[in-house]
Amino acid sequence: MGAVLVRLEEREHEIAAQAEAAREKIAELTALLDGFDTAAEEIRDTRKTLLELPDPPPSEPPAAKLPDHPAYQQIMAVFAAANAPLRARAVCEAMGVEIARPTASTTSA
Repeated sequence: MGAVLVRLEEREHEIAAQAEAAREKIAELTALLDGFDTAAEEIRDTRKTLLELPDPPPSEPPAAKLPDHPAYQQIMAVFAAANAPLRARAVCEAMGVEIARPTASTTSA
């Protein structure tokens, strides 16, 4: 009977050691879970704060960069002075630029 009591005592110590290891593991997991809960709460607070911020005013599109070449300025002046739509030939003529007219040798290729 003494051997049985010794075995029971050994088993009791094994179970107590396993229970202590389980408690330690539970404490680790509880700390980990608390960290996750804190991180999730911080994210919720951040989202709430961002949603409460006013929308920024729409930004104005950048101004068109227009060429500053003198020929561009001349062309725009011709269009501004015209009282009807112009074809390219009319713009060139208004600027004093001659356009070569196609000849029979260049059109019959």
